[in-house]
Amino acid sequence: MQSIVGEILSGEFDDADNMFTLQTIKSFQTETTLKKNQLESLYGYLIKHQDEDGQIISLFDQMLIRLSQEEVKTLLADLESISRMYH
Repeated sequence: MQSIVGEILSGEFDDADNMFTLQTIKSFQTETTLKKNQLESLYGYLIKHQDEDGQIISLFDQMLIRLSQEEVKTLLADLESISRMYH
């Protein structure tokens, strides 16, 4: 596993399973895995809506996390670097 520490999120990428385990987003602790298509879906949504005043994303459909417009752009950069790791 390879540790990833981005500006907005951190976690570990498991090359054998081709999966990213998200461990923190902003200052919130979590534990969820993202397959390639899930990461691409999140990335695609944020790209389409990056010019808005920000976004609210949910973890486990329960905990809402507010992202400013600048944080959305930073999260996009984090997601881009992770997406290059998938095969």
